[in-house]
Amino acid sequence: MKTVQNIIWGVIGAGKVCEKKSIPAMDIIPHSRVKTVMRRSASACEAFASRHNILNWTTNVNEILQDPEINAVYIATPPDSHAVYTIQAAHAGKAVYVEKPMARNYQECETIIKACKKAGVPLFVAYYRRALPHFLRVKQLLEEGAIGNICSVHIAFYQSPRREDIVHPEQNWRIQPPISGGGHFHDLASHQLDLLDFLFGDIIRVQGITENRAGLYVPADTLSATFQFKSGVAGSGNWCFVSPPSEEKDDIYILGEKGSLRFSTFAHARIDITSEIQGTSQEQFELPIHIQELLIRSIVGQLRGTDICPSTGETAARTSRVMDIICSNT
Repeated sequence: MKTVQNIIWGVIGAGKVCEKKSIPAMDIIPHSRVKTVMRRSASACEAFASRHNILNWTTNVNEILQDPEINAVYIATPPDSHAVYTIQAAHAGKAVYVEKPMARNYQECETIIKACKKAGVPLFVAYYRRALPHFLRVKQLLEEGAIGNICSVHIAFYQSPRREDIVHPEQNWRIQPPISGGGHFHDLASHQLDLLDFLFGDIIRVQGITENRAGLYVPADTLSATFQFKSGVAGSGNWCFVSPPSEEKDDIYILGEKGSLRFSTFAHARIDITSEIQGTSQEQFELPIHIQELLIRSIVGQLRGTDICPSTGETAARTSRVMDIICSNT
């Protein structure tokens, strides 16, 4: 796909995730604007377009795919339709930005990647933490050797059940495996595993244990994993989505030979640093109002030939492969 001067977006699945995280960013970034939004409900789509001052809305995806002015498509539907819409957009010659997880499983990811390569269009995935300032700072500290040679990394994530998990689990697509690919693990841990891929590279060995302890819904609510990166760094993760509220936790801990780093994935933008030489310190960062803005800026830049986006189909597929193995119980 040749570089373009201006990025004209069509959005498939203009729902809740788009309200603040992404679509407003697309309209404030230079050389970027949203032309058309689509969702199945006409009334909801019209209301969304009105709220965001977008002139064109539709319930027909072909109005986006067949529009010659639109050169980039953002797919913000649940994962079960990511492959279908991405392949259609690729065939139409549009660059693709798809929500995470990239697909329900690694096999679907491979299908998506092949379709985009065959069509010659770039593929980006909404693992926007790769562009946030505090995670870039973590990567910098690691590369500078601030805590010495890295020994291990550990994820601890405990979340209490949400009201919809208890009252109407059948209405929450995130815990319907045919739609999401799994449960809350696929929705949330995907961000964490992709972030570790960004910091340490490929995971080459992984084992997992999954259990459904509370029986609130079909997929696993409690998971453990051990893994090793190509660099030799060892890692582990523990996730529980039915913990008591008093025990909720969101923590990534990186242990080095000369210190440690500790930070959260979702709760805050702070890094706690412990160093044998410099003692303990904290670094606090300000996040963009529209959390996907910095990643979208890199996408716009790449399409214009001025930047490189750090989140691609290839990187995102690696995360899906790891999740598949963890959830296979083999």
